[in-house]
Amino acid sequence: MAKYEYSFYPGCSSERRASASNYMTSVESMCRHLDIRLNEIPDWNCCSASIGYCEGGELPRHVMNARNIALSEQHNADQDIVATCAACWLGTKESQERLNSDRALMADALEVLKEGGLDLHFKNKVEVRHMVEALIEDIGYQELARPVVKPLAGVKVAGYVGCQTNRPFGIDGESFENPMYLDKMVEMAGAEPITDYEQKVTCCGGALAFSEPEKSQAQIKDILEAAADQGADMVVTPCPVCQMNVEVYQEQINRRYGTRFNMPVTYYSQLLTVAYGSSVSDAGLDGQIIRARKLEDIASS
Repeated sequence: MAKYEYSFYPGCSSERRASASNYMTSVESMCRHLDIRLNEIPDWNCCSASIGYCEGGELPRHVMNARNIALSEQHNADQDIVATCAACWLGTKESQERLNSDRALMADALEVLKEGGLDLHFKNKVEVRHMVEALIEDIGYQELARPVVKPLAGVKVAGYVGCQTNRPFGIDGESFENPMYLDKMVEMAGAEPITDYEQKVTCCGGALAFSEPEKSQAQIKDILEAAADQGADMVVTPCPVCQMNVEVYQEQINRRYGTRFNMPVTYYSQLLTVAYGSSVSDAGLDGQIIRARKLEDIASS
């Protein structure tokens, strides 16, 4: 039996061959080192994050999240739901709070869940948490540092929290304006955090990436520029949307602004997995578009 068990909601981006599949690879490796068992919610569905942008309506969005909660409470009873994706975590947590505070909305949601035989399973009492919440609040920095066998010495990291993982909920006891948990995790792994990184909690412009790319890319440019100005070797984030946007648009930004960005953008779980002694493939580093060579060198040493 694992020391820690959670009802796991991976989200669409972490599926095999999806945009954040390397995130999932590193999370699985990290969890093996930390004796964490992730019990995937059976038949989970999308968190409906995109429906909000497409004006799909409030009820469908909340029902989709309620269905995942009901499935978790049915199959993984008494286990906190943990999500690795900021949007999945935020959407599920928001739906839980909205349904608990609005009787009419709850009644409508239960009618929809009844069609799938899930209304009786939906108690809406389970805790919904981001993976970094569980790591920090349940395990703690001291225990997270214990498996480190390859400290990431000489690696300077800009911890980019982004907007969704930070507010309105965030990590217990952390500042919304200057959360320090990523910096602490970076330091714990033996790397050097940029503690005064000025773009730490700004939005990456993910919602505008397709509709107004010039606005999104201007924001990404600021995120990268602030990291480069501080001498960062890479950006690290807990959010799949942030990771993808800040990494994949660098070539377009270079063409638009005449810059020369080639900054690796990795996940906290990749840093920890390498520090724990895992291989390049186990850390999902071979799935990067911009290779994190310093991490690869440490992993291969």
